[in-house]
Amino acid sequence: MNENLDNYAGAYEENFKYSLDNRLILKWYPSRIVSKIHFGSLLELGLGHGYTIDQFMDSKKISYYRILEGSKEIIELFKRDNRALNVDIIQTYFEDYDTRDRFDNIVMGFVLEHVNDPATIIVQYSKYLKPGGSLFVAVPNAEALNRRFGYEAGVLKDLEQLSASDIQLGHKRYFTLKKLTKLIHDNGLKVKSVEGLFLKPITTDQIKTLNLTDKILMAMLKVGIHYPELCTGILMEAVVE
Repeated sequence: MNENLDNYAGAYEENFKYSLDNRLILKWYPSRIVSKIHFGSLLELGLGHGYTIDQFMDSKKISYYRILEGSKEIIELFKRDNRALNVDIIQTYFEDYDTRDRFDNIVMGFVLEHVNDPATIIVQYSKYLKPGGSLFVAVPNAEALNRRFGYEAGVLKDLEQLSASDIQLGHKRYFTLKKLTKLIHDNGLKVKSVEGLFLKPITTDQIKTLNLTDKILMAMLKVGIHYPELCTGILMEAVVE
């Protein structure tokens, strides 16, 4: 049975506890994808905050752009706050979607932690890639530096432990670099590139108390590129073998 995804819409409001992380990572990773995407069409799974849209459209690389989103409320929140865009938004559960269309780029930005069976989604959507196309996957990392510290300090009983905020977001799991790589390889794809998203040594609340400058926050994003095993998120580009 499919979940009512509208139940998680509150986590996409600005007062959410991790809105700082959301703003940083969700505005950063699209720029990293833009540097790698192919000219042509793009299929994106999940609307979320809608941060990706302007960056993908402004890249001038995308001739056709389709977004799949399961929550009617999240779609309405986005349309309420944004001008009309040349983007085809379809309300559907990822598992239910089918198409004869093929795409040069498919983006799964922080999607696989929400679905019941990540392997099924990888297999299903890799069929929609054009020859030579790329699948971009971003996921939260269980072994992020701040979580490793929390585990060693006894705050986390398990590195893959879900927090109340994870539950609020509808997360079902964390990934590690090893697990994500295995998921890709086991389902007919190979890794083309991998990088980290946001090298975060302390908790979000602690970061807020430090009043760090934008330059320092940006440095945490830039340095993190080279340390995917330690970052809050992992960004991977995969292609069909």
